[in-house]
Amino acid sequence: MYALTSPVTGGAQTGLTSPTYSVVADTPPDSNAKQYAVTALGGTQTGVEVHAVDNPFTATFRRPKNLKTSANGANARNNYEHLVRKGVVVDAAGTRRVMLCRIIFEVPVGAETHDPESVRACASLAVGVATANSSNLGDTLINGLM
Repeated sequence: MYALTSPVTGGAQTGLTSPTYSVVADTPPDSNAKQYAVTALGGTQTGVEVHAVDNPFTATFRRPKNLKTSANGANARNNYEHLVRKGVVVDAAGTRRVMLCRIIFEVPVGAETHDPESVRACASLAVGVATANSSNLGDTLINGLM
């Protein structure tokens, strides 16, 4: 079951020291989702702002509205989405836009029953790679270098 325990420890990032995010349950956009809003920051995160109506900072996890089964065919997949939204300033005038980060898990129907350990291993590696490369990923998003 998807749930966040507050505060959430953020991954290491250039310019952020020991980032944490206090979250509260928020109203998700769909009944098949859970959402949390960032209400307080920990560590040193100069210039980072918490969630506001005109400046979102949320984490949402969405499952399919209707889970597919083997009756849907051999190539059917259940898609789960983890979405983070963060308001960002895009110019000197202070114009805000919403930055999106989507992680989508496309699970072939039947794998959850016949190979759950591999489904978990895929999730584990995805989270591990993101965690291990958090700062590198942030740097790449800023400077465009890989």
